[in-house]
Amino acid sequence: MPYTLSKILGLLAQPSSVAVLALLAGIWLLGRGRAPRLSRWLAWGGLLLLVAGGLSPLGNVVILPLEQRFAAVPAPQPGSRVDGIILLGGFEDAHVSAGRGGLGLNEAAERVTEGLRLALSHPEAKVVFTGGAGGLFATAEASGPVGAFLADAGIDPARLVLENRSRNTYENAVFTREMVKPAPGQRWYLVTSAYHMPRAVGLFRKAGFDVIPYPVDYRTHGPDDVTRTFARIPQGLMRLDVAVNEWIGLFAYRVLGRIDEFFPAP
Repeated sequence: MPYTLSKILGLLAQPSSVAVLALLAGIWLLGRGRAPRLSRWLAWGGLLLLVAGGLSPLGNVVILPLEQRFAAVPAPQPGSRVDGIILLGGFEDAHVSAGRGGLGLNEAAERVTEGLRLALSHPEAKVVFTGGAGGLFATAEASGPVGAFLADAGIDPARLVLENRSRNTYENAVFTREMVKPAPGQRWYLVTSAYHMPRAVGLFRKAGFDVIPYPVDYRTHGPDDVTRTFARIPQGLMRLDVAVNEWIGLFAYRVLGRIDEFFPAP
């Protein structure tokens, strides 16, 4: 499927998009006196999804299995072997970086902060940043600001491998493997958001790159969050959109044969 088309379909499939489109379509039909029953169903259904999806624990319920799939692992002890650390992009607000200088970060900032912590503890390891333009309207993540941040934080530039051609996690895996050419038996840690780890691990495995999952950026406290509501509708909708997008990605990549199982496991 063409990249742009996949992004458009993904955007339209997000619960918040579905809710708004249904609400607007219902109101438009009601205003013109057309299909009164359907228009009411669309309007009320869209409104219900906005409110329930935004305030109920639904977003937590949907994202929790993703975050629980790969257990958090303790950081490798200093002196233990670490050949490389891979930081998946998605943490930079490239638009802000370009306009303000430095490295602008978004809600996935733990991918770089925890990756940096790991890299500083293992000065022998290569540090790979693999990013790019991850959304339909996104500005491509720039390897320059990321590399400069890591170097300023104490990472020897000679350790850095920067890749910013990739547009999605599939290309992250393929391009990273091509660049670093991991040898059998090497220990490479993959740092990404916990909810994203199943898809990322599946793609790296399929690319022939056996990585050690290092999940960060948890969005839930734990299983008890299945009853935790949200204080503001945008918070809940954002959580729900992120989770649904991830499940759609797993399904799509399995259908396309880019992962070997729908829900990769440890």
